[in-house]
Amino acid sequence: MAEKILIIDDDVDTLKLVGLMLERQGYRIAVASNGTLGISRAAVEKPDLILLDVMMPDLDGYEVTRRLRSEPALAHIPIIMFTAKSMVDDKVAGFEAGVDDYLTKPTHPAELTAHVKAVLSRTASAKAPPEPSRERERARVVAFLGARGGAGTSTLALNTAVVLHGSGQDVILAEFNPGRGTIALDLNLPNPVGLSNLLIRSLKDIHLRSIDAELIAHRTGVRLLLASSRPKETELEQAVPQMEAIVNHLAAMTTLVVLDLGSGLRPYVVPLGNLSDRIVLVSEPIYPSNTIARNLIDELASSGLGRHKLSLALMTRERTSLMIPWQQMAADLGIELAGLISPAPEQAHQAAQNGAPLVLLHPDTLVGDQIRKLAGHIATELQLA
Repeated sequence: MAEKILIIDDDVDTLKLVGLMLERQGYRIAVASNGTLGISRAAVEKPDLILLDVMMPDLDGYEVTRRLRSEPALAHIPIIMFTAKSMVDDKVAGFEAGVDDYLTKPTHPAELTAHVKAVLSRTASAKAPPEPSRERERARVVAFLGARGGAGTSTLALNTAVVLHGSGQDVILAEFNPGRGTIALDLNLPNPVGLSNLLIRSLKDIHLRSIDAELIAHRTGVRLLLASSRPKETELEQAVPQMEAIVNHLAAMTTLVVLDLGSGLRPYVVPLGNLSDRIVLVSEPIYPSNTIARNLIDELASSGLGRHKLSLALMTRERTSLMIPWQQMAADLGIELAGLISPAPEQAHQAAQNGAPLVLLHPDTLVGDQIRKLAGHIATELQLA
């Protein structure tokens, strides 16, 4: 049966025109001429989508959205706000109220139809039942954590995610490093606001639909939730409950979630570490990185995060006689070595310049082989099929 769309607008001409446009596309239409009536009609009609005007005499579109989102039986219905306003602040207010998409009046029929189809498609994907093999099963979660900044944690997380996707896993890579994100820069992706858009939401507005709308479907096959590199957004690292909610929802959307937790003991590291099945600690086998890594492990342990979850990935970014033998490094830290990655600065630079993961741009190299071995080690630890 065709999807039902409820149009809430006090302008009779808009109701007729938009209703006719959508009926011609095969949708079923219900209408309401004000906000109060619109809420009542939504409860009765249970539409698949609401097209909502912002300027109405009784309740404006923002208030209608807030009331719909506060009703458990109606909160899931996607909303496109349809308005003559085009100011950024007005759009931000709409998104903060819980709107899924925005259209500015007047709109071309093709634009209207495209937005309606896109929102309905995202909603259908979020509501789709799990595949039989995944039913009642939570995705595996592996987190990458750097002992100190600049160790290559994000590069390793990205390339490992790509390798694991190539081995048959459905992978989502989530970069939990607000204000310090680098994956978008390495992949030449503009304006990575997905994580920030979610962290500014209230907990009730973080759900499968809102998260799915922020994921980037990358050409590697890995879906990405990315952090920006705008320093001001580092304050969002305090939004720990939102981060926990995001991870729990991501684990219901795929078979494998790869988390990039940045470096050091930030407020969200232990909570997200507790939601992870495995944590790969990225360090360098050289002083003082070994001491920093040991102190970090001790802090994690004192916070209740067991050493049994930890594996070690050593990034030997520079060849030097001062390097600590990997066997000694693993023994000193008291955790198992999962992988040893050799220096490849030129290949890493070329990968960033081309916006491609190193393992795809330089597959037949020593470092490519080492990353594949690390991914294989993780797959074994997580018992991935």
